[in-house]
Amino acid sequence: MGLIAQARELSGLTQSQWSELSNTSRTALSAYENERKSPQLSTVERMFESAALEISLQKKIKFKKVKVGRSQSIFVPNRLPSPPLSKALSKSELPLHINWTNKSKVFNFRNENDRKRAYELILQNGKPGDISSLVEGKFLVACWEDLVLPKSVKVAWQPLIDEAMSA
Repeated sequence: MGLIAQARELSGLTQSQWSELSNTSRTALSAYENERKSPQLSTVERMFESAALEISLQKKIKFKKVKVGRSQSIFVPNRLPSPPLSKALSKSELPLHINWTNKSKVFNFRNENDRKRAYELILQNGKPGDISSLVEGKFLVACWEDLVLPKSVKVAWQPLIDEAMSA
């Protein structure tokens, strides 16, 4: 999903409402959302302003593959992720590559114990997209000491936790 489509979803506006508020034709808005056309930055700024959204920059999360066992590797980001709160506190059935033992389990990320169990699985088995979309860095730091993880996984993630704690 592109930036304009994400923005409209976040704003809760319909295409008609947003096109009227932003003085942008519905045809152009649809083309921007479906990435058939690229708006100029000034157009994006006007559209976001009309929807009470702001553009902010942050460093992109990059992942490195870290060997944690004879045949196992995990992915560790260069910074702690911060997905939208609605995603970080959602209910989610983890993908099979993360949770193969109890594949129909739905984790409620609003529940601290469920979140901790999910984080244990995600940090050990998650791919970059899983980590970016399901792990909220602040929540991870808050529950870090309670997580039951292999020592090698803890060691791989510890510098990120230390950096967050010293900020």
